[in-house]
Amino acid sequence: MQPADFVTTVFDGKANPEKVTVAFTVALNALKKGHSTMMLLMLQAVELGVPGATDGMDIGAPFAPVSDLLKEYRALGGRVGICYSCMIHNGFTEEQMVPEYEIVKVPQVVDFLVGSKGSLQIT
Repeated sequence: MQPADFVTTVFDGKANPEKVTVAFTVALNALKKGHSTMMLLMLQAVELGVPGATDGMDIGAPFAPVSDLLKEYRALGGRVGICYSCMIHNGFTEEQMVPEYEIVKVPQVVDFLVGSKGSLQIT
């Protein structure tokens, strides 16, 4: 798996749109500054890997809706990883996830975090 300069780990899902919004905002801005990025969806955040899961997540100004942030992030080459163990623990399957997202096992999570130049961990 290809490393990333900046790694954002998100642990919350739809129940905490503020944390999700901040995570996506920071990841997008790291990408815009020229850093390769990986957004790791962990624990409850794996639900965001389901197509359309971010639709309607909007905490208001000055932040953009999460679906808009995600669309721009992906269009600029941002990567999304889904924790395999967290996915299974939460009752999801790979087939339910956005096909372009990367399924990441725990040793790879460690590799991403240790190999990055910077990270943001939102818990």
